[in-house]
Amino acid sequence: MVKIALDAGHGFNTAGKRSPTGEREWFFNNQVLLACMARLNEYENVSLLRLDDASGKIDQPLEERTNRANQWKADVLISFHHNANTGQWGNWGGVETLVYPTASKTSFQLAELIHPKVVQAMGLRDRGIKKRNLHVLRESNMPAILIEGGFYDSLTDIQALRSSDRLIAQGVAVADGLAAYYKLKKKTVEAGNAGTDNQTTTEYRLVTGTFKTKQAAEKAAEQLRNRYGWTIYIKDV
Repeated sequence: MVKIALDAGHGFNTAGKRSPTGEREWFFNNQVLLACMARLNEYENVSLLRLDDASGKIDQPLEERTNRANQWKADVLISFHHNANTGQWGNWGGVETLVYPTASKTSFQLAELIHPKVVQAMGLRDRGIKKRNLHVLRESNMPAILIEGGFYDSLTDIQALRSSDRLIAQGVAVADGLAAYYKLKKKTVEAGNAGTDNQTTTEYRLVTGTFKTKQAAEKAAEQLRNRYGWTIYIKDV
């Protein structure tokens, strides 16, 4: 059994962790983590532990996160983050994966395996694998990496971060990288469930309203982003 601890960095309302238009970093982190968990659940002999508050309402202290992973005796810890530079829009960007400077060989091997998959999934610049003295990497007793999946104050990266497809692809890439490293096998589909992949999945789109001016629409969109972290698009009707 491979025990995998997953962590969406920060909390929904953590000060400063938001784009110039108010989109929360935790919202991006959470989407990637959920996609990673869903993918990992397709594999056999995997046990998962989420270290952060799943609602995002509480920003769990870093010590509590690493203590939980250590007490659970996780085999590996993955922390999902997204980056920021100045907090104002700019042309920087890219994906980077962080490892503690004196981490185990396994940590670096995981980074080398997973990092290029995340770069490809996000379609962003490759900032490489970097060594960082961060609590979640330093205080964890197991191999650990922290992924920065793009900059939420980047004019280029924000388009990828606003795409649920890209964020899901990032989570799947991490899960499949872990599966490859630990040689996990996909669960066998039972005969009674054969063919379910061909069933149609219904999806629903939320429409919030129609406004007389673009300014009014933009103001409402900003309020929804700030309150809920939703991805909002404004279209002519």
